[in-house]
Amino acid sequence: MKLVKINPQKPEIDKINQAIEVLENEGTVVYPTDTIYGLGANISSENAIKKVYSLKRRNFNKPLSVCVAGIDDIHKIAYLDEKGEQLVGKIFPGPFTIILRKKEHISSVLTASGEKIGVRIPDSKICQELTRKFPITTTSANLSGGEAPESVDDVIKQLGDSVDLILDAGKSENKIPSTVIDLTMKPHKILRKGAIIPRNINDG
Repeated sequence: MKLVKINPQKPEIDKINQAIEVLENEGTVVYPTDTIYGLGANISSENAIKKVYSLKRRNFNKPLSVCVAGIDDIHKIAYLDEKGEQLVGKIFPGPFTIILRKKEHISSVLTASGEKIGVRIPDSKICQELTRKFPITTTSANLSGGEAPESVDDVIKQLGDSVDLILDAGKSENKIPSTVIDLTMKPHKILRKGAIIPRNINDG
């Protein structure tokens, strides 16, 4: 395991590139989001995805969400209609996860053999830089069912030194997880209330 301290406001590009290289080589990276610390792997590699499940001791019947850099990247992995894009434009970047229909090339391991995928664009410069080349998994960097990781110390207590690289940006200011909104349902439905609850999610 390698521990790298990083500036959350002005992330050093060499440190971001170091993390991206780990991800490109099917490694795992712990990184800060706008909520708690996340565990990332390149979603184009099933081997890397399986590592995330193994590290978390997570059941394969529980899907993993995905972190992307921008709205254009959502269209590459999921189906987003015009009304959904209007909502996404209002809430992203921010502490939300939207549920969409996945595109056919997305690994079924990632989605637990389901047809839906959870997508995040955190309000975090580190996340946006880290995902500029490709989407990565975004799941809490803890053991499945364990305490939400607010700091790197919390991560190490649960995952030990099994992660390839940890980006340490200090303690998280917001330990409440993201709000989950299912856009595949009509009307749209909030599945989990998190850090912020948006109003009028079904307005045009």
